[in-house]
Amino acid sequence: MVPDVSTPTTGEAAAAPRPAEPRSALRALASARGTSVIGALLVSVLAASFLVEGFASGRNAGFVVLDIAAIALIALPMTLVIITGEIDLSVASTLGLTSAVMGQLWVAGLPLETIVPFCLVLGAVLGAVNGLLVTVAGLPSLAVTIGTMALYRGLAYVILGDRAVADFPLSWTGGATSRIPGTPIPWVAVLILVLALVFGVLLHSTAFGRSLYAIGSNDEAARFSGISVGRTKLWLFVATGAVAALAGVFWTLQYGSARADNAAGLELSVVAAVLLGGVSIFGGVGALPGVLGGVLLLGTIRNALQLADVSSDTLSIVTGLLLVVSVVAPNAVARMRARRPGPGAPRSRRPGGPDVPRPFSSRTER
Repeated sequence: MVPDVSTPTTGEAAAAPRPAEPRSALRALASARGTSVIGALLVSVLAASFLVEGFASGRNAGFVVLDIAAIALIALPMTLVIITGEIDLSVASTLGLTSAVMGQLWVAGLPLETIVPFCLVLGAVLGAVNGLLVTVAGLPSLAVTIGTMALYRGLAYVILGDRAVADFPLSWTGGATSRIPGTPIPWVAVLILVLALVFGVLLHSTAFGRSLYAIGSNDEAARFSGISVGRTKLWLFVATGAVAALAGVFWTLQYGSARADNAAGLELSVVAAVLLGGVSIFGGVGALPGVLGGVLLLGTIRNALQLADVSSDTLSIVTGLLLVVSVVAPNAVARMRARRPGPGAPRSRRPGGPDVPRPFSSRTER
């Protein structure tokens, strides 16, 4: 008699890996990785304040916010994508294509009130293309988004070429960099905080957020438990594309120039900030408070180096090093913890030698 494979047995159900439960924002901040990010941020700020002239001024604080605004915006949905075990490397190209379309439509005579919503929809469509290729075609997100990274950047050059459109209304360009009255902080910080609150509540306080951790821990187990894995990932890519387009609109107005090469290479800074904030590149682990700390840490280091007249090539090297460290360090710590015996760990005796603890891991290797 052939057993019914559609219904799991009791042993199979017990053996199925349980999805990791997401931690609250406060517990995330109190975790080892969250604490290390905040600690590194405080050390960087204090060191730069004493060693770099002009860093501690209020005016410079406003510049730091403007410098990291696009990174912070895109890092919010990118956090959710990486927690599910996927990645989107086309975000900078989406930003550049949005900027090119924005400039071309402005030259064609359309008002910005029409152009901006169109660009946001365009970004959502570009994100949907990534999502459909990943969820419907079943292709790996790394390969897909590397391809669309080149495709979207190429389309930006087809639309705008090497031209730069720089005659946007002063009311729009000035508004993008305007400060909150009585403070040196630009208004875009409010937009970042509002979106961070929305994504934070969605990730840490809803069933949808819990499903993201379950997908990242084991997508097959999540699918078995009734979670629509494909649809969830698709909407995350759509949201990432839309927010990348929003960052493209802000970038264009901030610098007052629409160019096809805007934000080239920004995707590495976004991924570095997310991983620095404690999100695992393998999925299933991470929290938004840590990511915001990672964004600020990256922005602080970049700003201090710029004030010290460090070249842009060196900034790229530093970003790459931080990206490598953010991937290698957590895995090294996890391996060290796995080798450390817990309470009551069995001990094996070597012939003629002392007792040797037998290391074990409480987590199944993926």
